[in-house]
Amino acid sequence: MKMNAANTAADEYVWKQIAAKAYDMLDKIGAKTPHVAGEDGIYDDTRIDWWTSGFWPGLLWLSYEMTGDSRFKDAAWGWDARLEAAFLQPNSFDHDVGFHFLPTAVFKYKLTGDENARRRGLAAANFLAGRFNGNGRFIRAWNGSHVGWSIIDTAMNLSLLFWASEESGDPRFAKVARQHADTILEHFVREDGSVNHIVSFDPETGERIEAIGGQGEAPDSAWSRGAAWALYGLANTHRFTGETNYLRASQRVAHFFLAHLPEDRVPHWDFRTRADRSGEPRDTSAGAIAASGLLELAALLPEHEGRAYEAAASGILQSLYRSYGTWGDPRHEAILIQGTGHKPAGQNVNVSLIYGDYFFAEAYAKRNGWKTRIF
Repeated sequence: MKMNAANTAADEYVWKQIAAKAYDMLDKIGAKTPHVAGEDGIYDDTRIDWWTSGFWPGLLWLSYEMTGDSRFKDAAWGWDARLEAAFLQPNSFDHDVGFHFLPTAVFKYKLTGDENARRRGLAAANFLAGRFNGNGRFIRAWNGSHVGWSIIDTAMNLSLLFWASEESGDPRFAKVARQHADTILEHFVREDGSVNHIVSFDPETGERIEAIGGQGEAPDSAWSRGAAWALYGLANTHRFTGETNYLRASQRVAHFFLAHLPEDRVPHWDFRTRADRSGEPRDTSAGAIAASGLLELAALLPEHEGRAYEAAASGILQSLYRSYGTWGDPRHEAILIQGTGHKPAGQNVNVSLIYGDYFFAEAYAKRNGWKTRIF
């Protein structure tokens, strides 16, 4: 999408602030595996097989590509090897393996041509494809006893399979991704554009059993980050396949998402809560993910049709920048505040989330001409 000169200058200014923040994060976070920063603004150090561990190195690779500063490259370089080493130990890798290896191994390979990174990315895709249930045409979520569960988050991990298919020439990766995407259309995206978080299937027959609320308030509620995953993931599926049904589904989710935003354009954690939504926590990570997805959607459409999505993304991003950024607090290690991780479980409410930071930076990189695509 084309931007006018005023927008370009404003976007350049914000990106410079993001880059300055990334330099500061590099000094403070270092080799930690960050997930959450609470009121003290200090990021934690979680285990490397936790689903969020790829976003910090992804932010490093993004910063390297945008700035050319080798300090970011040096800090990002070893992450895919660390993840591979974790695969050889008892671990909890699951459907989110794309979140681990797309922003590390695949990003690294695209920027440097490193053959070990390529190998690691393909191995991760093989692992993800191995979680596919052919009876129900879905990729299994998590590990443990719920072998028939699948979740909307996996829509974003399909890019690993599409990349692997293109890179290896093996169509089986893309076939798995398409079939899971078709299941998303049939069982996850509702007629009004809202989205189920979890759908349970009979693992033997593949028949749908029920929808489960998961990180949303209830089975029939509308978890905002789930909608953001669907919006972005289905746009990506259209980019890889060219098939219009995925594009139209992405648009339907986008329309629901945008229609339910509050006045300041930053979503509450769930769009359909029993309590007065105005008092519910925001989820800035959902806003950042959706904004980057809206930019992707805009780029896939003719300019006259995509302009509205680009404008909507701009509105969300400007609000995040102005009201939810940490620019005035140099002690704070994160970029965005007021993220919500899992409110029904009482976990990580009104915090900073590393994936919110990544997608906020990714969206502004797109606004500044970034063309590499990871997700």
